[in-house]
Amino acid sequence: MNNDQLHRYITQQMRMSHVYQPVMLRELLRSGGEVSVEQIAKALLSHDRSQVEYYEIRTKNMVGKVLTNNGVVVPVKDGNRIIGFRLNDFVDVDAEDRDRLIAECDEKIADYIELRGSNIWQHRSNAKGYVPGSIRYEVLKRAKYRCELCGASAEEVALHVDHIVPRNRGGQDDLSNFQALCITCNTNKRDLDDADFRGVAETYGDRETGCIFCGIPADRVIAENELCYAIRDGFPVTPLHTLVIPKRHVADYFDLFQPELNAFRRMLDDLRSSIQDEDQTVTGFNVGVNAGQSAGQTIFHCHVHLIPRRHEDVPNPRGGVRGVIPEKQSY
Repeated sequence: MNNDQLHRYITQQMRMSHVYQPVMLRELLRSGGEVSVEQIAKALLSHDRSQVEYYEIRTKNMVGKVLTNNGVVVPVKDGNRIIGFRLNDFVDVDAEDRDRLIAECDEKIADYIELRGSNIWQHRSNAKGYVPGSIRYEVLKRAKYRCELCGASAEEVALHVDHIVPRNRGGQDDLSNFQALCITCNTNKRDLDDADFRGVAETYGDRETGCIFCGIPADRVIAENELCYAIRDGFPVTPLHTLVIPKRHVADYFDLFQPELNAFRRMLDDLRSSIQDEDQTVTGFNVGVNAGQSAGQTIFHCHVHLIPRRHEDVPNPRGGVRGVIPEKQSY
């Protein structure tokens, strides 16, 4: 195939369902027309965001924690989010010492691989097995390109198409036995059970006509993530009193799904930090939920109150949330 023919194929004839073709052709062109399967696979891997995210999770939750606990590294943060690591109290070394330390790391890697062999990668066993492109497409289309557990969009995170009933538990390669999960949910699920999350993601879109929290104007929203949003309370108990509200219409806090609870926790942490940055007089918080009419709930769309407190904002704060029954607050 000459240059003109290849140009015509790339620009006019190529029909793509993924990035595979141009990545492979690019490697062939860079290598003078011939390249190994391994080199093509490595090039494809460099574009696979799911693989990067998989090891980002392990970097933060496993190896990063071990090295941090041993005082070797310290995390680099953006707010509450870990975005990197740096060597603890690192003093730059000369090239010879650096090369020696790198060689010592290489020796540790080689010794461990020789000792354990391919077993060191068994933690990726849930990703083994080829899923045909046609099935992957149908599963993602059915899931509306969202994780069927946490609701995360494919625009924000890589999605895995994997078995509901794992192969090692007798699961078949049938369309009905596949679901779409984001890298985090799929990694946490592994192949331990046959939990079927199809249909869960659809409920995150539930809204109810006439519910004030289902129709909050966008200009009132001060923060949001996939599953919840925050507004300032319309009748604040204290300045910067904030509500965290699930996007899904659900009345009771105890009916929230675990991903929504996770989203609430992240949102509350972020809001706590932003409120303290905005108002240095804030020295504490009350976090509260009214679950049910007898507990004082008047809007039956779940919401969590984050109430900033300041020193001496009331004469005697002792007892805090016990004040929902006034005579029981002080004890």
